[in-house]
Amino acid sequence: MGLPVRAAKAAFLRGGAAGAAATLVLIGLGCQQTQPANHGSASPRAPSVPTGHASSPSAATHASTAPTSAPATWPHAAAPRTIPSVRAFTAQSGPGWKPGKNSRVVADLKGPLADEARMTAAELGLRTASGTPRRGDLSLAVAPGQSGGAEGYTLTVRKGSARVTGPATAGVFYGTRTVKQALRSGGKLPEGVIHDSPARSQRGLNLDIARKFYTAGWIEARLREMADLKLNQLGLHFSDDQGFRIQSDTHPEIVSAQHLTKAQVRRIVALAQELHITVVPEIDSPGHLGAVIRQHPDLQLRNAGGTSFQGDVDISKPGSARIVDQLMREYAPLFPGRYWHLGADEYLALTVKDPEASFPQLVAAAHRKYGSRATVQDLATGWLNDRAAVARSLGKEPKAWNDGFFNGGVITPDKNIQVEYWTGRTKWPARPPVEYLREGRKVVNLNSEYLYYVLGQPNGFTYPTGKRIYDEWTPGTLRGTQPISDKKLTGSSRVLGARFAVWSDQPQAQTEQQVAKGIRLPLAALSQRLWDPGKPPLTWSAFTRLADRLGL
Repeated sequence: MGLPVRAAKAAFLRGGAAGAAATLVLIGLGCQQTQPANHGSASPRAPSVPTGHASSPSAATHASTAPTSAPATWPHAAAPRTIPSVRAFTAQSGPGWKPGKNSRVVADLKGPLADEARMTAAELGLRTASGTPRRGDLSLAVAPGQSGGAEGYTLTVRKGSARVTGPATAGVFYGTRTVKQALRSGGKLPEGVIHDSPARSQRGLNLDIARKFYTAGWIEARLREMADLKLNQLGLHFSDDQGFRIQSDTHPEIVSAQHLTKAQVRRIVALAQELHITVVPEIDSPGHLGAVIRQHPDLQLRNAGGTSFQGDVDISKPGSARIVDQLMREYAPLFPGRYWHLGADEYLALTVKDPEASFPQLVAAAHRKYGSRATVQDLATGWLNDRAAVARSLGKEPKAWNDGFFNGGVITPDKNIQVEYWTGRTKWPARPPVEYLREGRKVVNLNSEYLYYVLGQPNGFTYPTGKRIYDEWTPGTLRGTQPISDKKLTGSSRVLGARFAVWSDQPQAQTEQQVAKGIRLPLAALSQRLWDPGKPPLTWSAFTRLADRLGL
């Protein structure tokens, strides 16, 4: 997260060889040859799926006669070089595929893949067509019964043609990203079958536009880069002490001079949907509301001595909840995605030595609502639960930062709020991530040790290069540098994924262009670690060279 206390929080083809050949593995009867997608690594990889799995009735059939000038036999090719790397490749003998003079991208242009077909055709310089694929075409199709989940796909290259299928449109789209990258890195798609799907369901970027204004065009450029990396989530933190950055009709008085219009946000969200990216809005509360409080000073939190606490609203006052809920209801239609981020971090009333003595009005409100044993912590937990209920009434699944979840009180946090774990450095003790997992909560990893890009590098932060993410970090490394030892707690159903976070604590420290350059390789490294659970197949230097070659 960010601070104040927030620990401060188209010429397309480039040609070239496909790279070092990966180790061939013989499996099954008849000495079927398979090619694990290890890109030259000697370490074992996930086993390839037999090619017969890809020969479904939906796969296009083609004439088997090769050009007379072609050799009688073809060597088995290595898996294509992509970021993230493909997880399983079954090599076959054949010429592979690359766009030719008469090649087309074939899909039902009145169906769900029309946008994916047109985008891919434009990127490859090809025409689109409906109907039956011909030799030389790239075809796209949804195959509802296919395995791999909504983001999985199968890419089959056979006898001069290529076909991408998946159980849902997202998977087919990711298959087209593999096509695009493979052509850039190796000049063609290798003959064979790729079966690919992500290890984690949430993969993305978190962007603080509240303290630094980012233009709509800059955000859209990041979305396009994210899509090529198969990242699927953009967290948008647009309200904080320093600014409120989206046009509001219910409370125009709180909006900063530099802001995104609702029309611009709609275009951003529409592009994100086209690229299979969910935009997750965040209005942080009850802390980090300074932009709101400046226009509504009656909501300011003060202690018994009259001292104000920057950015914090007084949650004993009904007006505090009223304005936050009004904003949530206003913006929910603007962000049609599945999630809503509630914030809930760093409520300063809970950082003092004796909250009950310091904030008698909060204690009185806690007693009225939850009984005589209730404390300030319980009132804050009740605030979190109430905002989560509003989010669910709007059709959203709520998320909140880990330091908004407390234990040992009269009131417990709702079990169905996803925990976004960031805390690595705070001015007060933070609960370790294993506690949340043992409670059965779902967790998303935003480990501030590896995944925080804090402008100005305050409080000991340094700009991540990506190398540490690539070499050291895992989804189960939620705090500090040590992964949680109990692997049963950090599987994909418990730790849902991760986001790389840009926090704009010192907004003038970098320009938009510098931020874009600085986060490029960290995002690529994160993409690799979230897509494939194994050790990365390339050295960091080879990985960076590949990223450069791919234009990522």
